[in-house]
Amino acid sequence: MTLRTHQLNFPLSRSDALSLRAGDQVVLDGEIVVTAGLPTHQRLLRCLDGEELLPMDLRGASVFHLGSFTREVEGRLELLYLNPTTSTRFNPHMPRLVRGFDWHAVGGKGGLDTACSQALQEVGCVYLSFLGGGCTLLSQAVTEILEVGWSDMLTHYRLVRLRVKDLGPATVAIDAHGRSLYDEEHAAARQQRGQILDHLATQRNKARQSIS
Repeated sequence: MTLRTHQLNFPLSRSDALSLRAGDQVVLDGEIVVTAGLPTHQRLLRCLDGEELLPMDLRGASVFHLGSFTREVEGRLELLYLNPTTSTRFNPHMPRLVRGFDWHAVGGKGGLDTACSQALQEVGCVYLSFLGGGCTLLSQAVTEILEVGWSDMLTHYRLVRLRVKDLGPATVAIDAHGRSLYDEEHAAARQQRGQILDHLATQRNKARQSIS
């Protein structure tokens, strides 16, 4: 299979999301929103329920599970790092958020579950997998901090809108057509489980025989 790499402008449009396939690589330019907070996702749901006002416009945004640390230096905001966090923690919240805010690109590391994949397919949204441990590479792609929301929260829980250039590459791990590389890997592992257990049992018996 030929590896396809796309350099796309963000926030990602629905049409661009639909053009991508699982396994494609994406390099990001433009504006993204990042947060690493479970309390942040719970707060966003309250905004959808009308219990709280949003600190910034998130409709159609591209929102990623990337932890960040910002500080103010001589009247301007400075970003110290950007690093992926595990998306599976947010599985219970992502379907409503993707549908409610009409997101067409989300991501982080570790993937999302089947219910989330269904929401992505319904809305026309992709999940991008970022390099775990790629803090330095990812941080260098940030060109400007545009906006910080919910400054009353811990730094990495805040919503931070960033301008980026050449962020990535990230892998389309769940596409907008319902294909999930995570589900495929899990299925392959389940199929091999019996063979692996039989092999381990054989090795244990050999070890016991050699000791006796």
